Amino acid sequence: MTHDNKLQVEAIKRGTVIDHIPAQVGFKLLTLFQLTETDQRITIGLNLPSREQGRKDLIKIENTFLTDEQVNQLALYAPHATVNRIDEYEVVGKSKPSLPSRIDKVLVCPNTNCISRSEPVHSSFAVKKRDENISLKCKYCEKEFSHYVVLAD
Repeated sequence: MTHDNKLQVEAIKRGTVIDHIPAQVGFKLLTLFQLTETDQRITIGLNLPSREQGRKDLIKIENTFLTDEQVNQLALYAPHATVNRIDEYEVVGKSKPSLPSRIDKVLVCPNTNCISRSEPVHSSFAVKKRDENISLKCKYCEKEFSHYVVLAD
């Protein structure tokens, strides 16, 4: 919200609001989760001012609710995001993503020789966290990558 308390992105009656997305990550989330493959209205705020983050992105999807699995997968890209469930313009539920142990069907293995890139199989990565570093290990080629490398695809 701005200092004059006006919403910078229009409110939705029912659906999901993903808030506190790091700036420049909003479009990546839309693409990875195929959130644009809907006939529902999607409102995106990019580089919005944020007291906590300086700048943030925001996604509002009408009449659509994320699964717990989708919410937790956000932890890779937006670990401090808040996912709000909206009904009748009111927040009826809030959740924070927690890093899952596996991520399936979302990412592409950076190893060009991996069978997941040429065979009709869904990608699958084991998620490993050491201190603040997150790595992903491909189920098929068993190579381990920094999550930044996998996200760059």
